[in-house]
Amino acid sequence: MAQEDILKKIIAHSKEYGFIFQSSEIYDGLSAVYDYGQYGAELKNNIKRYWWDSMVRIHENIVGIDSAIFMHPTVWKASGHVGAFNDPLIDNKDSKKRYRADVLIEEHLAKIEAKIEKEVEKAAEKYGASFDEAQFRATNQRVIANQEKIDLIKKRFIKALEADNLAEVKNIIEDCEIVCPISGTKNWTDVRQFNLMFETKLGSVSDEANSIYLRPETAQGIFVNYLNVQKSGRMKIPFGIAQIGKAFRNEIVARQFIFRMREFEQMEMQFFVRPGEEIKWFEQWKETRLRWHKALGFNPKKYRYHNHDKLAHYANAATDIEFEFPMGFKEVEGIHSRTDFDLSQHQQYSGKKITYFDPELNESYVPYVIETSIGLDRMFLLILSSAYTEEDLTGEDGKTEQRVVLRIPPELAPVKLAILPLMRKDGLAEKATEILNELKYEVNCIYEEKDSIGKRYRRQDAIGTPYCITVDHETLENNTVTIRNRDTMEQERIPVDKVKQIVVEKTSMTNLLKKVN
Repeated sequence: MAQEDILKKIIAHSKEYGFIFQSSEIYDGLSAVYDYGQYGAELKNNIKRYWWDSMVRIHENIVGIDSAIFMHPTVWKASGHVGAFNDPLIDNKDSKKRYRADVLIEEHLAKIEAKIEKEVEKAAEKYGASFDEAQFRATNQRVIANQEKIDLIKKRFIKALEADNLAEVKNIIEDCEIVCPISGTKNWTDVRQFNLMFETKLGSVSDEANSIYLRPETAQGIFVNYLNVQKSGRMKIPFGIAQIGKAFRNEIVARQFIFRMREFEQMEMQFFVRPGEEIKWFEQWKETRLRWHKALGFNPKKYRYHNHDKLAHYANAATDIEFEFPMGFKEVEGIHSRTDFDLSQHQQYSGKKITYFDPELNESYVPYVIETSIGLDRMFLLILSSAYTEEDLTGEDGKTEQRVVLRIPPELAPVKLAILPLMRKDGLAEKATEILNELKYEVNCIYEEKDSIGKRYRRQDAIGTPYCITVDHETLENNTVTIRNRDTMEQERIPVDKVKQIVVEKTSMTNLLKKVN
C-alpha cells in the first residue's frame, strides 16, 4: 500500500472512531487546527502521563511546572523570537501554493538518499550474508555520485542559511530542478522570511493595550521561572524542570494532518548542568529519550538520530529523533545543548541576577541547559501510524474478511477493557453493569450491548481496546467470563474476580516506566 494511502486511511479512521476531528467542521473547518475526540483525548492524556511520569516521577532531580501562555513581551525579545523566529517561504506562480524553501530542499535530499538506500538493499539481497555495506557505500559509483550530490547541496544550503542569503536558497531550488508538487513547474517567486508568532493585545481598550504574543514554544516559561523553582525547591545542579503545554505558530505551510499545526502541544524538559559538562549530559539524554520511544515496542528500525547540519544560534549540539511516518522520516523529538544562552539573555534583559552558587566548586555561574522537546501531537500520530493494522482473516465458512485493529500499547490504550453482555435479556446486561461498576475505578472501561458480539469485537479492535470480556449465561451459573486478547484474538474462561488483576497488571504504566528506567 502506498504511504500516502496509509495516511489517508489513518485520517479517515481517526474521524470515524472518535480520535480526531477537523476543528469547527460544521463551519467548513479551520485549516491546520484539530480537535481531539473522546478516544483521542484519552490517548493524548495517556501519552502525557507516560512522558510526565518518566520525567518527573522516576527522577528525583526533575520537577514539573505549568507556566502561563501569555508572557511579558520582552521575554520574546530576549529569546530572539521577535527578530529571528522566521521561516523561508517560496511561492509557485502557477499553482499559487506556498512552501517552506528549506523543506523543499530537504525533501529533495531525502529522494537522493532513498536512491542510495535502494542500491544498498539490492546489493544486500544479491550478496546475502557476505555483503559488506560499508565497503559497498565506499566503492559503488552510483552511491558515491549521489552522496557527492547530497554533500554539495548541504554545503551550499548551510552556507546560505548562515549568511541569511535567501537569493542563494532560491538558486539551490532552481539548480536542483525542484518542481511544485501541485503544478509540476519550476516557476518560483523569490524566497522571503515570515515571522511565525501570533500577536494579540492585552488590555480593555485596543488603542491603549500592549502588544503581546501567544507563546511559540513552552521553554521560555521554564527559563523565566528558573530562579523561583531552584530556590523554592532547593534544587541542586544538575536538575531539570519539565512542562507540558500549548504553543502557537502561524504556520503558513501547515499540512500532513496533525504533524504540523498552528495550535499544538509540547512536552519539554530543560536540564540545568555545570558549564563544561553539557556534552556528557547531551549524550546521556539522547540515549534516555530514544529508550523512552523504543519502550513502546514499535519497529526499532523506524527510529533514527539526525544530527543538525546547521545549529541554532543558542546551541553547541543538536540531534533530532526521527521516526518513519507514512510521509517518510520526520522529526518527533529534539535534544539540544542550549549552552547558557537563554538564562544569560534573560539576566541581561531583566536586570536580575540568574546564577547558581555551586558549593562543591565554591563559585557562581550561569548554568548550561540540555533540552528535550517532543511534540505531543506528533507523538500521537507516531502511535496511530505504528498501531494501524489491516488483517485478512478467514472465517469458519472459509470466507475472507478484513479486520482493522489499532495495536496501541495496552498501557496507552484509550480504553483498557470492554464489557460486553452476550445479549440484553436474561439478566446478562445487569450482571455486566455490575462488573463495570466494580472495575471502572481501577481501569478505563466501556460497556457495549448493541450489535452482534462479533461486530462489537471489531469495533473494540478499531479503537485499540486490548481486552474484552463477554458476559453470558455461564457467567450467571459460575461467575466466570470469557476474556479476549485484542492482538491474538485468543479467548479464555476466567473467574470474574480475576479480571481486575489481569487487566490492571497488563495495562499498568509501570510496565513502560521500568523499561525506560
